Amino acid sequence: MPHDGLPFPRPSKIVCVGLNYRDHASESKMELPAAPLLFAKWPNALVGHGAPIVLPPQASETDYEAELGVVIGRGGRDIAVGDALDHVAGYVCANDVSSRAVQFADGQWTRGKSFDTFCPVGPELVPAARVPDPQALRIRCLLNGEPLQDATTADMIFSVAEVIAYASDGIELLAGDLILTGTPPGVGFVRTPPVFLQDGDEVTVEIEGIGTLTNPVRRA
Repeated sequence: MPHDGLPFPRPSKIVCVGLNYRDHASESKMELPAAPLLFAKWPNALVGHGAPIVLPPQASETDYEAELGVVIGRGGRDIAVGDALDHVAGYVCANDVSSRAVQFADGQWTRGKSFDTFCPVGPELVPAARVPDPQALRIRCLLNGEPLQDATTADMIFSVAEVIAYASDGIELLAGDLILTGTPPGVGFVRTPPVFLQDGDEVTVEIEGIGTLTNPVRRA
């Protein structure tokens, strides 16, 4: 059931994958990971479709990241890759909003990606049965109507199934947990000049067969 404007109940944890598209790793000038690079966002960051992304003064250089979100339906630990998609309840559009100034200053990523409102999701949770292949979805991010990211989930380094299996290695995934599967190339901090979210902006994540997630941007 929806909760706090979300298309699903608030999860116990949000598991994220960094550098999961080759071209994004390349544009970030980072080596391709040998295994999924996991980090966390805290659930306080979650907001729904239409809710504002609020930029606090300490979170400068705030960036967009269009991502395919995966909600676990049947929990488990040490899930096999071949069984992993059977544990998925559904898929959702997500935006891994990130303060690059905080992320890079900290030297790890969690705080800079976990400010309140920094994880929009929506507009609905699409049941897994309606998504026959999560690795065949076009994914885009538009800022004020201008497309800045445009790729396909086929370009992921590690598939949704591989990410679920890896994340469950010794760690129990619970029903309702949210996994963000990484962002494609085109993020703002690598652009010349850089493109960061500003008060009055509107950012949209579109994923084929999943929906369109739009959020205004406001300065705190």
